[in-house]
Amino acid sequence: MNQIAAVVVTYNRKDLLQRCLQCLRDQQGAALDLWVIDNASTDGTREMVEGLGWPNLIYRNTGSNLGGAGGFEWGLRVAAKAGYEYLWLMDDDTLPQPEALHALLEADGRCKGEYGWLSSRALAPDGKDQPMNIQRKSPYREIDGFGIPLVPAVMASFVSLFLRAETVRRFGLPIGDFFIWSDDWEYTRRISRQLPCYVVTASQVVHAMKNPTVVNIATDVPDRWPRYRYFYRNDVVLYRREGIQGWLWLLFKDGWHSVQVLTGRGPRKFFRLGIIWKSFWTGVHYFPPIPRL
Repeated sequence: MNQIAAVVVTYNRKDLLQRCLQCLRDQQGAALDLWVIDNASTDGTREMVEGLGWPNLIYRNTGSNLGGAGGFEWGLRVAAKAGYEYLWLMDDDTLPQPEALHALLEADGRCKGEYGWLSSRALAPDGKDQPMNIQRKSPYREIDGFGIPLVPAVMASFVSLFLRAETVRRFGLPIGDFFIWSDDWEYTRRISRQLPCYVVTASQVVHAMKNPTVVNIATDVPDRWPRYRYFYRNDVVLYRREGIQGWLWLLFKDGWHSVQVLTGRGPRKFFRLGIIWKSFWTGVHYFPPIPRL
């Protein structure tokens, strides 16, 4: 067994997953094991993974679609319990560049292990920064750029998040009950409230996502509207921890999204407003436990 486990959560995207796995196999500087956490895909993902026949490739099926949040809780739990020293999390549409892991390990050495997590710079396929994955220097503001090797940050996505297993034992696991959205923000902020965390500029990945837009029901396509019940609910759990400033941010953000819905040209405006504010109210009364190993 190697010291590093790459934990990749997937659901019905076997072609993207295969590209991700090949990128992980091509990493320079350290050996690692590849854990595929499959949310019960029906597109032949299992057969594709097993057909690769790589000795360091481990396939686990969750048994049902737990969502991204549930997949990361499930996968991080089994990988951490397996005894790895480092855990590297990513979605199946993440394509790490050849030196991404090497740069993370160099940063780990530079920090002497005294950090909560390290995050890679996520690029779109055209080489520009992926807007959904820009890390934040506060819960409300994005980092100013990537001009230094280690950029302090407090929130990051699960598109290439690197941390020590001891950190998981200390802070617990992502909240799988979130299902989708805000699980990565909540988890990384939970850690950064107590430990310094960084973006490693030299560690780069391409995030080949299908819908590279900022999360907002006012601008998203109708097929995705129902899932926003999770977004507006989960954000309450994330931001109320920040006190009065967090509550003000929630009201401002949800209010601004509501204004955009009302002034936009899209259909079913009151339906979307209902999703925003019913989900906000649900979040006020929602107190999911922190999962532990």
